[in-house]
Amino acid sequence: QVQLVESGGGSAQPGGSLILSCTASGFTFDVDDLAIGWFRQAPGKERAGVSCVETTDGNKFEANSVKDRFTISIDKAKATVNMHMQSLTPDDTAVYYCCVGRGPYYTDYDYLDPEYVAYWGRGTQVTVST
Repeated sequence: QVQLVESGGGSAQPGGSLILSCTASGFTFDVDDLAIGWFRQAPGKERAGVSCVETTDGNKFEANSVKDRFTISIDKAKATVNMHMQSLTPDDTAVYYCCVGRGPYYTDYDYLDPEYVAYWGRGTQVTVST
């Protein structure tokens, strides 16, 4: 049974930073057409992909809104995926979900499409405010 447990959410001021971590269990990283990463859901909005990484090739995919601010990394030995979030803005306020997606993927956008997510974590709240 796949389990994804997030940690590291909380509050930050605009311009601040946070690190989200996710520990995964119950699946093998080195399988084709798998991706692990983060989605988020802001109040009143649909869930949207933030940043994901292919578990075999290490290719990364991220939303334009977080480009150059968020950095995703994967540690297969520890079965963890981290996301370092910098230069936070109030628009980053959301519940962040660790996810495992399953392909086959046909375009880069597919990696950030909730339709491809096979497993969801329970989520962790991130709030950015003064």
